[in-house]
Amino acid sequence: MSDDEHDSKEQEARDRADKEREAQEQAALPYRWTQELGDVDITVPVPKGTRGRDLVVVIQKKKLSADLCKEIKVEDSTWTLEDQQSVLIHLEKLNKQEWWENVLSHHPKIDTRKIQPENSKLSDLDAETRGLVEKMMFDNQQRQLGKPTSDELKKMETLKKFQAAHPELDFSKAKIS
Repeated sequence: MSDDEHDSKEQEARDRADKEREAQEQAALPYRWTQELGDVDITVPVPKGTRGRDLVVVIQKKKLSADLCKEIKVEDSTWTLEDQQSVLIHLEKLNKQEWWENVLSHHPKIDTRKIQPENSKLSDLDAETRGLVEKMMFDNQQRQLGKPTSDELKKMETLKKFQAAHPELDFSKAKIS
């Protein structure tokens, strides 16, 4: 077995052990949680028959029942009682471009480098991010076709306008970069 194969097998074994340890730590928490880039959902089991008026759930910018690991948008975060046996707490992240390692800062962390997000839709993105992604996609497609990118098209359009405004100038030997 080559050194590379040996190193690869050792890395796989470490990754398996880390994943197993992480799963055990998460299973021991008194709640379950999932996340997308923009939000976190926490499910907390409660005794069957619990009513909403029996609960006091206070959601603060950096605190739930203990310190949250990151800040949230309090006004967009909610909680609901489901089937009188669990509380679903929905937290809107303040920073929607960051994975959380844990919910409460004193609880075990997950390895966020191993998160494999679902493919997102362009319609899920805010207007600014969507515009940037669409521009990148257009420019990539243009490059593959050997055509000018959006920035190059913009420069060409500016030059055409300048030429139209100054017909007395000769641009036949001009090189634009």
